[in-house]
Amino acid sequence: MDDLTTELDLDAIRVFLHLLGVCGWVGGQLVMGALVPVLRKVSPEAPRLAAERFGRVAWACFALAVVTGVWSLAAVEVADRSGGYHAALLVKLLLVGASGAAAAIHGTTNSVVVRAATGAAAALTALGALLAGAILVA
Repeated sequence: MDDLTTELDLDAIRVFLHLLGVCGWVGGQLVMGALVPVLRKVSPEAPRLAAERFGRVAWACFALAVVTGVWSLAAVEVADRSGGYHAALLVKLLLVGASGAAAAIHGTTNSVVVRAATGAAAALTALGALLAGAILVA
């Protein structure tokens, strides 16, 4: 039975916190995207109010994912990893940056077209970063 027990250590806490941040950032965007049409039917102001509240949580999750991502890089011997790992890591970092930049623009623009494009870009690049992260740990 001892082989099945896992010790709760700093690595487990780091991974848990990273996944929590990623879930809030990526999953939250997907949920908000699904809710916006319903919220528009409730009130013209409802999507904006929900987005403001969501933004507080989402940006905290983004920061948590970035901080724990840096912590993860410090915890692994990146120099000892393969070229494929480095390529996937570079793609992930670029997608995380693109997701954050697109979300920042999305939250500050008054243009409906730019808001739609950057909202989609933020979600798609976040999903891409999630996939790249899965590739890194596979």
